[in-house]
Amino acid sequence: MNVKPISGASAGAGRKRRGGSGPWALALGAMLLLVTACGGDAEAGSKGGGSGPKAEDTTASQAVVTIAPEDGAESVATSGALKITATQGKLTTVKVADPKGNAVAGEIAADGASWVPERHLAAATKYAVHAVAEDAKGRESAKDTTFTTLVPENTFIGHYTPEDGSTVGVGMPVSINFTRGITEPAAVEKAIKVTAEPAVEIEGHWFGNDRLDFRPEKYWAPGTKVTVELHLDGVEGRPGVYGKQAKTVKFTIGRSQVSTVDASTKRMKVVRDGKQIKDIPISAGAPATTTYNGQMVISEKLKVTRMNGDTVGFGGEYDIKDVPHAMRLSTSGTFLHGNYWGASSIFGSTNTSHGCVGLRDVRGGYDSQTPAAWFYNRSIIGDVVIVKNSKDKQIQPDNGLNGWNMDWEEWKK
Repeated sequence: MNVKPISGASAGAGRKRRGGSGPWALALGAMLLLVTACGGDAEAGSKGGGSGPKAEDTTASQAVVTIAPEDGAESVATSGALKITATQGKLTTVKVADPKGNAVAGEIAADGASWVPERHLAAATKYAVHAVAEDAKGRESAKDTTFTTLVPENTFIGHYTPEDGSTVGVGMPVSINFTRGITEPAAVEKAIKVTAEPAVEIEGHWFGNDRLDFRPEKYWAPGTKVTVELHLDGVEGRPGVYGKQAKTVKFTIGRSQVSTVDASTKRMKVVRDGKQIKDIPISAGAPATTTYNGQMVISEKLKVTRMNGDTVGFGGEYDIKDVPHAMRLSTSGTFLHGNYWGASSIFGSTNTSHGCVGLRDVRGGYDSQTPAAWFYNRSIIGDVVIVKNSKDKQIQPDNGLNGWNMDWEEWKK
């Protein structure tokens, strides 16, 4: 038997394996073509024939941020010292805050060149400043600094009325009495914000240099919610004297009650929410000691009090140690109060007081059915009492909480 065909087959098979490497060769060829193609693009790109990515602009911003006072400054003035500016660019971000994160309000100027705070800074406080400016190509430049405001040697506060959280009558103004005379009233008034909901125009008026009252043109609407923000901390009220108060006070206007005393007819009509609910006989000031005319606001309620003529310029004419149901209408001593020492017949017929308005009462004020007790129990701080037809002058606006006796245009001056 000739075995060569088998050997030949083996040899042929070997040749087939070498020839059978053709698929591997094709794959290798494809890879070479791919590499060649990529290499050709890279080469072309290297010769400027491609459109590769642009180089990033890493040059510095031309904008320059300047902050005054300088970083780390101490005893900085609370007004006028903080200024942030940008040259060769515009400010885009300015943040100034105390350690608690309370931000200082301010606004970047329309041209982007500067920023100043809306109001003064707090005293003895460290502030952090972060400011960013952008140049014409949109490149940013930032600066961060800190500084500390001065610690004042002399301070003042404002004693305010009404009390926080109280409900008061429609005639209640916001009245603030300062512990030091103010010689920079504009700065102090700017540091106090009074707002109402629903909104109404509210204006402040100074009585002397130590009292500032706020009110709307007309009595408050019932249900109005009033907010008083005292940003006095750091405001310079007079040279070298700074406020140290930062407080928010809120109060609500209750129902409307306006009572009108007619000294001629000797009666008082009580009107609640536009409807008369009572007509009470009274005894006003005697001919020699008449009662002021005008709109007065109840500023204090005392279940019992002592009234001594020495304290209001009447010498020893009277000293009553237990006057019941007393409601103050003026600083000078005008009250609407219970009267148990006068005969019942005087009420509604004769004016006998030293300037107050008297209502029939009993000693000790225990009887809730007397006119004085009835009125006392239905009145709140801030209610209005109007006196008319008395042979006296109109009460001064600053005598008590009685600014309603000033014309609105005059008030706004």
